[in-house]
Amino acid sequence: MLDRRAVLRIVIAFLLAIVFWSAFSRPYERVLARSAELVLRAFERPAVTRLEAVSPGFRVERRDFPPGSPRPGLPAADLHFNFVLLVSLFALDPRPWESQRVARLLLALLLLFLVHVAALVIQVQSVYATALGPWSAARYGTVARNIWGGGFHFYQIAGRFAAPFAIWWPLRRAERVEEPEAPRRARRGRKKRRKG
Repeated sequence: MLDRRAVLRIVIAFLLAIVFWSAFSRPYERVLARSAELVLRAFERPAVTRLEAVSPGFRVERRDFPPGSPRPGLPAADLHFNFVLLVSLFALDPRPWESQRVARLLLALLLLFLVHVAALVIQVQSVYATALGPWSAARYGTVARNIWGGGFHFYQIAGRFAAPFAIWWPLRRAERVEEPEAPRRARRGRKKRRKG
C-alpha cells in the first residue's frame, strides 16, 4: 500500500513530467522522425521514405508518391505520452534523486525511446501495408498486412500502456536485489573501524 509521501512523489513527478513532455514533445518528435526514417530507409530498396514531424504529428513522404497525392499523417502524442507514466513509476521509490536511481531512470528513458522508434516504424509500415489501396495490395501480401496492422493495433491498445511497466519493473527488481548488499558493506566497515 502506498503511503502519503509516495502518493505525493507520484503526483509531483506526474505534474513535472507533463510540463516537460509538453515543452519538449516537438523537438523529441523531430528526433523520433529522423531515427525511424533511418531504420525504414535501411531496409528499403531504393530508400524512398521521408518522415517529417509536423504539428500535431508525423507526415509520411515517399519519393515515389505521385506529386498531387495526399500524404498520410500519423498522430504523435499517442505514441510517446507514456513518458509521463514511466517517470511517475520511478517516483514510487523513496529518494528518487539518488544517483543510482537517476541512472536507472535515464536507462529506462533510453529504452522507451527505442520502443517509440520501433512503434513509429511499425505504424508507418502499417500505413504502407493497409491504407494505400491498390499500392498496398501490390506490395504487401496477406501475412505482411496482418503482421504490420496487428503490430500497430497492439501498440495502440496495449503496448503503449504496457511498455513503461515492462521497462520499469525489471529495473526496480534489479535495484531491490542489490539493496541488501549495501547494509552488509556498511556493517563490515563499522567492524573494521572498531578493530582498528
